Amino acid sequence: MSAYLLDKGAAVMCSHGGSATPTSTSSRVKANGQFIVTQTSTYTISGCPYTTAAGVPMPCVTAQWTSAAVRVRAGGEPVLLKDSQATTTPNGVSLTVASAQMRVKGT
Repeated sequence: MSAYLLDKGAAVMCSHGGSATPTSTSSRVKANGQFIVTQTSTYTISGCPYTTAAGVPMPCVTAQWTSAAVRVRAGGEPVLLKDSQATTTPNGVSLTVASAQMRVKGT
């Protein structure tokens, strides 16, 4: 199944509502005017409100993508799609893509 490629401007958040942004992007490939993101890019999470049952803050800090496009690559790396999966550290929850560019699809 095909899905839209993630670019630097995609709205991505952790399951708790923290905002996730890529630490790096492709330096050559753009979709809808924004550089796209590949699977090797780590995401930094800010504003995660998660606290433990004891009331101790334990926000999501980073996330790494565990799945990406099978057939589309940029710079030799698989590109991220709107339906790609990621896991956060230290909480192990997923990232959610709230919005992405809607011009370029990949599989």
